[in-house]
Amino acid sequence: MSASEITSTSKIDLNKPFALRAKRVITPQGEQAAIVVVENERIQSILAYEADPGCPLLEIEGVLMPALVDSHVHVNEPGRTDWEGFDTATHAAAAGGIATLVDMPLNCVPVTISDAALAAKLEAVDSKIWVDCGYWGGATADNLADLPDLLKAGVLGVKSFTIHSGIDEFQAVDEQQLKDAMRHLANAELPHLVHAELDIHCQPEVEEIGRSYSRFLQSRPRQWENDAIAMVIRVMRALREEGLTPRAHIVHLSSSDAIPMITQARDEGLLLTVETCPHYLTLWSEDIPDGATLYKCCPPIRENQNRDCLWQGLKDGVIDFIVSDHSPCTPQLKAIDSGDIGDAWGGISALQFGLALIWTEGQKRGFDLTQITRLMAQRPAEIAGLGAFKGQIATGYDADFCVFDCTATQTVTAETIKHKHKISPYLGKTLQGKVLQTWLRGKPIYQHDEYTGEARGKSLLRGHTFTLPKGIQ
Repeated sequence: MSASEITSTSKIDLNKPFALRAKRVITPQGEQAAIVVVENERIQSILAYEADPGCPLLEIEGVLMPALVDSHVHVNEPGRTDWEGFDTATHAAAAGGIATLVDMPLNCVPVTISDAALAAKLEAVDSKIWVDCGYWGGATADNLADLPDLLKAGVLGVKSFTIHSGIDEFQAVDEQQLKDAMRHLANAELPHLVHAELDIHCQPEVEEIGRSYSRFLQSRPRQWENDAIAMVIRVMRALREEGLTPRAHIVHLSSSDAIPMITQARDEGLLLTVETCPHYLTLWSEDIPDGATLYKCCPPIRENQNRDCLWQGLKDGVIDFIVSDHSPCTPQLKAIDSGDIGDAWGGISALQFGLALIWTEGQKRGFDLTQITRLMAQRPAEIAGLGAFKGQIATGYDADFCVFDCTATQTVTAETIKHKHKISPYLGKTLQGKVLQTWLRGKPIYQHDEYTGEARGKSLLRGHTFTLPKGIQ
């Protein structure tokens, strides 16, 4: 058999050196035709397309990209597996071209605010995860004394809320508590993630929300985000005056008004990073009908003009990357039958469709797959401290791949959804681009809508399974 005839993974031994050849390979240097040689779960070398790799060669039809890294996923296990769980979440991730996710510390029971809670989560994931998983801890009003032990246990950083989190056991922090927690993180050289909404200075007068999306939008104004981000920046400046170098990260930015102050903070040398999500980039408030509870999230999906500004923020490099903020719950909690947006749980379910969503909209705005790869693989890995071995097709990196057909179309239906509850605001929408394969550390885990092998994902614990690179890559 000649090398060019090998088109199926079943015809080669993936436990020995082999190579993938594609006419379109996305590397940090850009798109190129290339051969990627894999050995011992890692990328051994990248060769010219015409080279002889000296090992079995698998032909790839489609674009060979690094598998995505989603650093903002609410898996909700242990304790709320009726909402999601690691088995269904990682199946959905694999179907979306994601080989690494980082789990959020709330909506599980117990919330991940102590080393004991992290240990309970690690016990829960055993033999369930189809992709590699890292874990964020939490910094709350009542766990500052537990932070040192939690950080030593292997979390990649912590998350705080500056507003009620939605569950009483994950308490919001005030400005002083945020400063005290971020001091711990600065000393550990870890990022402090912040859900940035602050409602103490602005209380909009809104009648009962009911089924009205416009009233829900009015109830959570941009000023809440802007005020909270300004507070984060104040805290960072104060810690810098103490001689520290804090790293803060704003999750799920929805208010484009905050972009100028973020730019100013960076110009001052503050290590402030920012993410946004597909729902803020592909949906807009003027198009959301009343009673459509599946669109509810916090902060909310805002106006179309705001969406345009977020895309510009990505183009200008102010917004660092795109992650799902997959935040599922049961259909009952989503209040689908009543359509009461005020009563519905806030969260968007769309873990597996992020790449197609962003490609569908992004290509219209001049983004190519190299840029989208940086936004959805390389940068999330770097901020999570995984950037030395995840998120790139480069020598020495994990052989995590996504094979993407950028010309195919797909319609989101209940039958195509892999996460636990078959609900999403994207139901019925036709998207361009489809994940054909996902590889984890040198072996396929998802191929043409079927799962292969077994759940062999591993937990990525800082100081245990890898050494955290210092600083931001």
